[in-house]
Amino acid sequence: MAAYKHHAFSSFIILTLFPLLLQFQFGKSELQLNYYSESCPKAEEIIKQEVTKLYYEHGNTAVSWLRNLFHDCFVQGCDASLLLESVNGIESEKASGRSFGMRNFKYVNTIKKAVENECPSTVSCADVVALSARDGIVMLGGPHIEMKTGRRDSKESYAKIVEEFIPNHNDSLSSVLSSFQSVGIDVEGTVALLGAHSVGRVHCVNLVHRLYPTVDPTLDPDYAEYLKGRCPTPIPDPSAVQYSRNDRETPMILDNNYYKNLLKNKGLLIVDSELASDPATLPFVQKMASDNDYFTEQFSRAALLLSENSPLTGDQGEVRKDCRYVNTN
Repeated sequence: MAAYKHHAFSSFIILTLFPLLLQFQFGKSELQLNYYSESCPKAEEIIKQEVTKLYYEHGNTAVSWLRNLFHDCFVQGCDASLLLESVNGIESEKASGRSFGMRNFKYVNTIKKAVENECPSTVSCADVVALSARDGIVMLGGPHIEMKTGRRDSKESYAKIVEEFIPNHNDSLSSVLSSFQSVGIDVEGTVALLGAHSVGRVHCVNLVHRLYPTVDPTLDPDYAEYLKGRCPTPIPDPSAVQYSRNDRETPMILDNNYYKNLLKNKGLLIVDSELASDPATLPFVQKMASDNDYFTEQFSRAALLLSENSPLTGDQGEVRKDCRYVNTN
């Protein structure tokens, strides 16, 4: 009996201490809440303050932070590879056609600089991307999402494979669902994340094929006429920045109006329209259209999953001093 107790106690010690020994050997290797509580306790508050200040100066920044999270985390994980500039042999992911219309990258550096002034070389750009998205969602009237931190920054760009991961503007619903599934987000979560289109806009260059030479019959006729007013020519000038918003009623609020519009055949992209016609997604669209709380609950769940997709942690990667460039050691 004594030998059994000794064996059980030894097993308990091993099972309890082994994970701790791994942490001491390799450093913190998992994302965790309040990762910077000791190394930079004001980090999350500083990021929140900067996001809030930028929102009141440039309201569309909050939308940019949300899109940054999607584009960064979808391509090889949440590692701020998106932010790297084309320099010293690096080709920027921002130059990809999938990044068309993305903006406000310079203000990411504004946020990063504020954190660097408080805690040099401590808070990663990948965490700045995640936390600015979290706080941007709140500024857009969406839910507060408790996001873990501890991500590290990539030392390379994945520009050559961006198009393998980021869906095209006019990919089919089945293709989009497959892309989201590849990063662990189910159908219900995908429908919720596409609700981010509520605060999005579509440039005419990605829209005119549904209007010319003939109008897509799945579009509401009156809505199609409105879209033609926004995009009056089948060959729009990209430099003219012609676009239409998904949600004309509450264009800067992350809410369920997007789904209400889909049920009225007022979806801008093909994937928007197909959400409301595919039997796999229609029930979720209907439920989100009728219950904003359900939408925000599922949006929070899916955004959290996305924010934790294959991050670099522990001793992987680095913590960039400037989000635009790999450190020069």
